[in-house]
Amino acid sequence: MWKRLLETTKKVAAAAPELATRKRPSTSRGPAVSPATAVSRASLLRLKQAAASNKTTLPSSLPHALANDGEEEDNSRDFTKEILSILNGPDDAEESGATEALLEESEDDVDAIGNKILDMEWFAGSQPSNAMMHLRKEVAREKKKRYIFRNTESRRFTRLMRMCADKLGTESALEFFGRLGRDTGPKEFNALIRVCLEKARACGDIDSAVEHIFRAYRLFEMMKDRGFQIEEDSYGPFLLYLVDVELLEEFEMFSAFFRDANPLSCSRIPYYEMLLLIRAQDEESIRELCRSVEDCSEEADYCIAESYMLAFAESNRKMDFVTFLELLDPTKVLGSKYISSIFKYMGRLKLENHAEKFLQKMTSKEYSDVKVSSLIFDYAVNIPSIEAEDVISAFNKWQEKFKVAPSVGVYDRIISFCCSSSKISLALDVAECLCKSNPSVPIELLNPIINVCEQGYELHMARPLYNLMSLYKLKLKPETFRSMISLCVKMKDFEGAYTILTDAEESGETSTVSLYNVIMAGYFREKNHSGAQMVTSQMQIAGVKPDSETFSYLISNCDCEEKISKYLDELRRDGVQMTKHAYMALINAYSRLGNFDMAKQVAQDKEIPPKCLSEVRSALVGALASNGKVSDGLELFDKIKQSGGYLEPKAAIALIEHTQTEDQLDRLYQLLEEVSDPGMWFDGCGRVLQYCVQHNHPDAAVDLLKQLKETNEMSTYMIVDQVFCQIWEMEPVNLDVGMELLRAVKELGLNVSRTSLDFLLSACVKAKDSQRAQQIWEEYESSGLPHNVLTSLRMYQALLSSAQRSTTKKSAEWSAAKKLYKTIPKEDPHVCCILDSCKITYNRKRGKRKAATKPSPGKQEV
Repeated sequence: MWKRLLETTKKVAAAAPELATRKRPSTSRGPAVSPATAVSRASLLRLKQAAASNKTTLPSSLPHALANDGEEEDNSRDFTKEILSILNGPDDAEESGATEALLEESEDDVDAIGNKILDMEWFAGSQPSNAMMHLRKEVAREKKKRYIFRNTESRRFTRLMRMCADKLGTESALEFFGRLGRDTGPKEFNALIRVCLEKARACGDIDSAVEHIFRAYRLFEMMKDRGFQIEEDSYGPFLLYLVDVELLEEFEMFSAFFRDANPLSCSRIPYYEMLLLIRAQDEESIRELCRSVEDCSEEADYCIAESYMLAFAESNRKMDFVTFLELLDPTKVLGSKYISSIFKYMGRLKLENHAEKFLQKMTSKEYSDVKVSSLIFDYAVNIPSIEAEDVISAFNKWQEKFKVAPSVGVYDRIISFCCSSSKISLALDVAECLCKSNPSVPIELLNPIINVCEQGYELHMARPLYNLMSLYKLKLKPETFRSMISLCVKMKDFEGAYTILTDAEESGETSTVSLYNVIMAGYFREKNHSGAQMVTSQMQIAGVKPDSETFSYLISNCDCEEKISKYLDELRRDGVQMTKHAYMALINAYSRLGNFDMAKQVAQDKEIPPKCLSEVRSALVGALASNGKVSDGLELFDKIKQSGGYLEPKAAIALIEHTQTEDQLDRLYQLLEEVSDPGMWFDGCGRVLQYCVQHNHPDAAVDLLKQLKETNEMSTYMIVDQVFCQIWEMEPVNLDVGMELLRAVKELGLNVSRTSLDFLLSACVKAKDSQRAQQIWEEYESSGLPHNVLTSLRMYQALLSSAQRSTTKKSAEWSAAKKLYKTIPKEDPHVCCILDSCKITYNRKRGKRKAATKPSPGKQEV
């Protein structure tokens, strides 16, 4: 991967060094860390000293505990609950986390909302020297709340509008929100129009889609009547749909309507018009339109010509695109709002000379380096079939040639591109280049690397990433500390986790209770209770008070009720508010220890917030099912349904998994309906399918298999293999349902895997059924799977096991087994061992039933 030595990386400018394109030794990169590193005494001593120096300025942990109480997940089952979840803002916490990185604390914020600050509640007992620091934090927090509300409120309402349109219809949805007093704006109309287009695309024929097209048109009319400008965001997707289905007459009619509603669209609609003609392969009309704008003397003609040019590029008509690119005034092209798209198209069509000419004009006319470097990257990243290293090589070459310094924004795009290409080390090299030239690099620039390390399990990059942060003294934020500690914990590098925790303590700008919680959770995952207790001891030394999350971890992992009572008393004594996670931890702990009465009492606590009640009760259902009380869990499920409540998907899956008694298929169907999450539904459906196989419900199994295939065909293959494995494990073996499922798999158009056939053939060995073994043997060939040694051995066993029933030596099974025996390669000693074992095992019973004669010398008996 890193064998290239790019020429452009040899020249590193002091002000703007070029981007590295290969992995090289660096002082900021540490060696790989082996799993489960122990924490040294030196690290603990350093942590103790850092905590002691900051003990007086540590913030209270209670607000963190209260914040946890408000985190809700959107797990609603039906339409009403989904609407309520949207209105309650389940994504606010997530939006907050994503947006917090964009907000910086600055003294300029004080003037922005000074009046609001006068009404704020100040921290009790705050030191006068810290007053400004608290003021700045409160100002930034208030600004963040306003910013998040403006964004999440609009997104949440758009989701709600789309959902209502899907359930009620577009016009009914508009009427419904109108009665609520909600002013419907362009965003809401656009959401409804997208619903109509999605339904139109889902139709099998144009006649069925006409109704949805008309509804979209009615929405456009309503926008026009209410005085809204119909912008390209509104009509663009609609015209693209008409292009895709090649509705020429309808396109002309609606284009005229949009031109009349918005005269400014007259220069943009030609883009879609050209796309339609290209799709219809109407070359004569295409040439006619091109001739109409050859002059381009007027501004309107120029804008139309530009739209035609972009349509040609979008359709990969390289020669037509180049013709217009040379026809148009370069100065106007460079000033176009589509200049970024033009450079992307030039990269995709490999028009290096044209791109170079435009860049030369930009540098000669003193365009900003930010814009020029951004366009260079637009070109380089869109070159077809290019590796990430080559993208950076091209970028470096042009950056050096035109003497432009890439901006932080371009670095951010390059790092994100490397991460999306799974080139984590390359992204880290790019970040290091930036850090060398810019000492004030924002830590948010490294967020793509952190995210891809967490999501892609590139855990080995945690240490070099943090070394880079430390080497260039980047200012880390609380979420960055937490993410880095989490990466170290996942790779069992607790020494590294404590090092980062100590750095967080020394920074004095983060509430470290959450960081301790990450390490504690890691120890508990490793079943290392002594390590978790060491974390609590370090928290006491540092003066960090545990929060609700801390107590949740401790309670969940208690091995006796006395410890549960101890931690519960400490929680109340410290004034930590009970959250849903704490209630769920209590339920799971009591259930695991067999005290189900106490677990039920916890779920009946009157202090549980109403919005958390469903999750807490669902946790009780799951705990009862997982600990052998399935009947109690089902009874509680019935009570929840009767009271109008719903079951969380995780609890429903737990009940499905542990409900194994007969005559429960209808109950499992009912539980499956409770699962709204697509991924968890697929898991639950697979478990119900296995239940059907276990209790001989072939028709239901085939129906579920069809649903799985319609939901996720690729993942269905894994479920099919699991089912055939289950058939092999069953006692007695049920080959009837196995052959029925094999037939269904083929009828559904699924490819029969070798794994599935191997399990079925092994099941035939157990069942001593040579006839079906022969069918499966032939299925290998029809599925394009050649017979291998293991397949032959299984077939040989099936023939021998079936031949035991025969009283004659010359039965068909014995003859077939003897013939197959000769074809099996015997070079491998393990194969010979299996063959010898088969002869001993299957000939023993035969010898008891019939007096065996010794074979003639030189002959070997099967």
